[in-house]
Amino acid sequence: AQTQPPAPTAAPQTPQEAQASETPTEGTSQKKAGPRPREARGGFWTVEYYQPYFDIDTKTVLQRCYMTLNPLAAPTYIPTHLTPADLYGPFWTLTTLIFALFLSSSLAASISAYLSADSEKFDYDFKLLSIAMSLVYAYGIALPVLLWLALRYLGVGEWSVVEAVSLWGYGQFAWIPVSVLCVIPVPIVRWVLVGLAFGLSAYFLGANIYPILASAEAKATRLLIIVLAALHLGVALSFKILFFGYYVVEKIGADIPIPGGDLPGTGGNSTATR
Repeated sequence: AQTQPPAPTAAPQTPQEAQASETPTEGTSQKKAGPRPREARGGFWTVEYYQPYFDIDTKTVLQRCYMTLNPLAAPTYIPTHLTPADLYGPFWTLTTLIFALFLSSSLAASISAYLSADSEKFDYDFKLLSIAMSLVYAYGIALPVLLWLALRYLGVGEWSVVEAVSLWGYGQFAWIPVSVLCVIPVPIVRWVLVGLAFGLSAYFLGANIYPILASAEAKATRLLIIVLAALHLGVALSFKILFFGYYVVEKIGADIPIPGGDLPGTGGNSTATR
């Protein structure tokens, strides 16, 4: 039997030849890597970790705020408008609400003091600012974080904590224009405005949260729905009592009671209170 000669082996390449073989020649196409997703750097206690969640333009933030007032867009708000979720818009929405509550309440109280018969000197109550800050941040930031933890404990993992805070923060946008309009010195109008803001924000949050809660088999989710509804109603009543509870004193124009007055009065004179 004839034996075949062994195949010739390739000569070892020098470093220059190896580098030249790796470099693509002209006329050949080279695939470029696509854009990599932006990842958070460092731990959650560092600023770099939260930087990607604040990378959003003002136009998108305003659009997300306005769409919370549209009941037709509420059921599809997360996949349509809140992708990806951010923290910049919710932070400024809640902060603006705090100053809107304080400034509107102080302005209306100063008008009431000016129109009163006693002409008492008005002093700003800065305790209301601290109350507004504690109430708004607790409800807009702490509550969604606690809800996310509860859902994680119940095994419902379709929600991220950033998405929860973002949804809850944007959901409070309805209270900002209501805070400005509640300067109107007619109590029944203020009740209607508070009820409108309560209904819009409640429907917005419910339309986005209920599908997630309903997907869980645990019966504790039903209790969560009741607790969230009660807390939302409590916040609305707190806004009305603490910041929108003023009414104008002294008669306005003709000798008739003020329409929708909180206290009964004869003629156009009403007692001054807040």
